[in-house]
Amino acid sequence: MKRAGATPAVSVVIPAYNEENAVEATVETVRAELTNAGISHEIIVVNDGSKDNTLERAEASGATVVNFPHNGGYGRSLKAGIAVSSAPLIAIIDADGTYPASYLPEMIAMTAYNDMVVGDRGTAMKGVPLIRRPAKWVLNRTAGILAGHRITDLNSGLRLFRREALLPFVPLLPDAFSFTTTITLCMLASGMRVSYLPIVYGKRVGVSKMKARDFWNFMFLVARLTVYFQPLRIYMPAGMILFVLGFSKAIYDVYIDNLSETAVLGLLGAVLLWALGLIADMIARLNLRPRSGLTPPPA
Repeated sequence: MKRAGATPAVSVVIPAYNEENAVEATVETVRAELTNAGISHEIIVVNDGSKDNTLERAEASGATVVNFPHNGGYGRSLKAGIAVSSAPLIAIIDADGTYPASYLPEMIAMTAYNDMVVGDRGTAMKGVPLIRRPAKWVLNRTAGILAGHRITDLNSGLRLFRREALLPFVPLLPDAFSFTTTITLCMLASGMRVSYLPIVYGKRVGVSKMKARDFWNFMFLVARLTVYFQPLRIYMPAGMILFVLGFSKAIYDVYIDNLSETAVLGLLGAVLLWALGLIADMIARLNLRPRSGLTPPPA
């Protein structure tokens, strides 16, 4: 519980959209776990234009409530909650009951030597439909290759951040579900200290808001952020492919004594991509730490 006039140790932000059956229980569980661990805290529920009784249930829980009259997205809810938070540590947890709050004390302790701690669902994702698991696996592996780090859970909704590490990336964070994917790639690509804590992932209360098209949006996001933070991971392999194709075609053309424009274009294209990659890399290094862009939500 937050003492009057005192800054809490951790601010817990809970985004909620049509979660009337779970939000109050989630708040109560978070409060009980942190209170039993002796950790001062504040709990912020962001109602993202719910059409059911989520707002009433959130207010009844005793948490601080930020209310949006219209749905604006998971990321917008989290940014609004972060904007009104006050603690040096910020936690996010979904309101649907899938993430056990019992892991929060251990994750808070891990922030002593990490900038972000992620609840890793791993093989315990029993609540995720089987048909969605291959897509998640592909997304995690692709992101890991492009970011240059092994990512065991790219978009887990249970996380702890150090405030000073999180705020500089806020201008890059989207309003949609890709918030967690974006912050993962931002921190890993920038050399931040990130650790994963294995957790048991529960069965959600209510219906998932994820759509099949989100997979392709996530894949595009991974590529875009990689170009932003680590452009050489995109430009160098692409240039190498063009170089190998152009060089191979040039050797074949010399063999048949008929040098074609295709070989020349392939080699020139490779040089151009490498040059663009080096320029993009210099720009990325100059802008590695974006400025904070948090603004409080409207009253």
